[in-house]
Amino acid sequence: MKTLYGMLLCVLITNVSFSQETTETKKDTLKTVTILDEVIVTGNKKTDPVMTSVKNNYVEKIVQPKNVADLFNSINGFSVIKRGNYAIDPSFRASQYEQLNIQYDGGTKAMHACPNRMDPITTHIIPEDIARIEIIKGPYTVRYGATFSGVINMVTQKPDYEDYGIHGKVSAGYESNGNSIVNLAQLQYIKETFDIVAIAGYRDFGNYKDGNEVEIPSSFRSTDYGIKIGYNLSEDQRIQAHWRQSFGRDVLHAALPMDTEYDNSSIISLDYKLNNIGRIVKSFTAKTYYSYVDHLMSNSNRPSFMMMEASSAVDATTIGGKLELNWKPFSKLNMFTGLDAIHISRDGSRTRLVKVMNGNVLPTPMTFNDKVWQNSYITDLGLFTEAKYNLSSSTIFTAGIRYDQVVSDIQDPEDDFAAMYDLKKRTEHNISGTVSIKKSVSDNFIIEAAYGRGVRSANMIERFINHFNAGQDPYEYIGNPNLKAEVNNQFEIGFNGNKNFKNGINAFKYGASFYYSLFENYIVGIIDPAISRKFNPMAQPTNVKVFQNLDEAYKTGFEAMFQVDFLKDYYYKTEVSYVYAKNKDLAESLPLTPPLTTRLTIGFDKNNYWANLQYNVVSKQDDISRSFGEIETDGYQTLDFRLGLTPIKNITLGLAVINIFDEAYNNHLNFSFTNQENFDRTPITEPGRNFSVFLHYKF
Repeated sequence: MKTLYGMLLCVLITNVSFSQETTETKKDTLKTVTILDEVIVTGNKKTDPVMTSVKNNYVEKIVQPKNVADLFNSINGFSVIKRGNYAIDPSFRASQYEQLNIQYDGGTKAMHACPNRMDPITTHIIPEDIARIEIIKGPYTVRYGATFSGVINMVTQKPDYEDYGIHGKVSAGYESNGNSIVNLAQLQYIKETFDIVAIAGYRDFGNYKDGNEVEIPSSFRSTDYGIKIGYNLSEDQRIQAHWRQSFGRDVLHAALPMDTEYDNSSIISLDYKLNNIGRIVKSFTAKTYYSYVDHLMSNSNRPSFMMMEASSAVDATTIGGKLELNWKPFSKLNMFTGLDAIHISRDGSRTRLVKVMNGNVLPTPMTFNDKVWQNSYITDLGLFTEAKYNLSSSTIFTAGIRYDQVVSDIQDPEDDFAAMYDLKKRTEHNISGTVSIKKSVSDNFIIEAAYGRGVRSANMIERFINHFNAGQDPYEYIGNPNLKAEVNNQFEIGFNGNKNFKNGINAFKYGASFYYSLFENYIVGIIDPAISRKFNPMAQPTNVKVFQNLDEAYKTGFEAMFQVDFLKDYYYKTEVSYVYAKNKDLAESLPLTPPLTTRLTIGFDKNNYWANLQYNVVSKQDDISRSFGEIETDGYQTLDFRLGLTPIKNITLGLAVINIFDEAYNNHLNFSFTNQENFDRTPITEPGRNFSVFLHYKF
């Protein structure tokens, strides 16, 4: 069995690919070109998962240079977890980190190396290279890896297959708050059988000021480039390789104990698709990918440097892939069957030069070396099948089941960690699944209902971290290699529709989703009064937190939207989202639960220019997780203005004023200032008024 498993994993890693769901055909005057898509949501109700949404038009509508995670701020139901201006994670319906299945281009992943998530997956790609973001709102598909609370697929720019030859674009942006600049250049060469796309970007962000004119340490620089090469083997076959690197430098993290000296990442992926195979077997897809993150952090610019010099060099390797067959035994049944794998390994250490101990200056500083990841790994091998059955021309039933074998091991444990647990290689067996139904009541109204059982085995921090700060609070955290897998039993019903009018009002669009999740074995860090902190033992708090499973936790909530289009080019839109979460074991909310959020937008969209005014209303959050170190946050309101125009063909100019009234506020999910001079341990504040300009030229 062990030999068979190793052979299967080896085949996966060296030969496979993540699924590309559809093949699209476009024509020029000479030849038909087969395009390998990298999307999950294709606009086809018979193949798309239920409970999906797509946010796109970033190229056309972008006017404010952003980090990738900031793109989620405009998507209903999303918030961001902020530790500075660089280390930003998306949060959806109070789920975050590995609870969300975040990927690029239909499957590529790059896991962070830093235990404080200074380098989440959103830092390893150029924001302006994101063409669209696709969301599956829960564990309602089994085809894209183990999924606990939803899938996020960030699709990068593709070549313009409508026109052969050399084409490209250049863009530049500036933000007044921080004197920040961004630059981007892309060049593509398209021929009948092959295409090449090259992209490069540079970003230099300074410290921003909040609404009280307080400067927040948040500067960073990053340089990125990528090359995508595709070759059409035939009209029905395509192979594609994608290589990208990102280099972060001198990154300040206002809410983390150290800063990033450098963060280097390399990602390569290889995709293959064969279409129109036969009468029953329709297509075959394959993907493999590899990513490596090399990260160095230190406290050289922090107050603690006078007492202790600390630097930590860590790395993370991610290898994965997928094989999938699409087959139709008969006309009403569409099936997807396959296997996938992901292997995550991390290592690295922290070096401390202690100058002061127990309040006394040491005559000779002492050097210590702490194992951060203890040379650990997690490997997940998954098997799945998903079937879509047409109950009628307007009703589709979907059912899927998935099995994951999760193997984890720690190969170089610290002595104190080894003394706590009986450490040995561990194998888990997880079963997840989903059933759903989608009904087109009419051409203008669709209703969906779904149940999903999402299963997530503990991540590496929850398993193997040893006396490190890994949360929002000042506690040291200790992992638990014996944690049970989290289970999310999620139920959801949703609908969307539109109605066309005349005489001033063009259309009325609306939609809503209501969900309930019952959690089993929910993983949280809980104070252990029997264990004292290991580093700086005189500091408060003196105890530590150990990751444990809880039995009773749940969340419920909704998102709703309606939009009125009027006077041909004008619109008004309202979006509302709310989450209520409860940890019944500790009689408090689950951590990182956002408050009620409302967005009101009015604007117009004409051929050569567009503009909108967005009013953001965020309520007070007093339902908090005190065990996580949260404090109550006040509500706030901000107003943003964006304008875009095309004064000359192929030139787009964007202007924006963000936080027009210079509001001083902090988001509830923001972490608190840590190890910062002149800052108390309070949540970091957001930027004040910010003017930005963005210029885009396409040729």
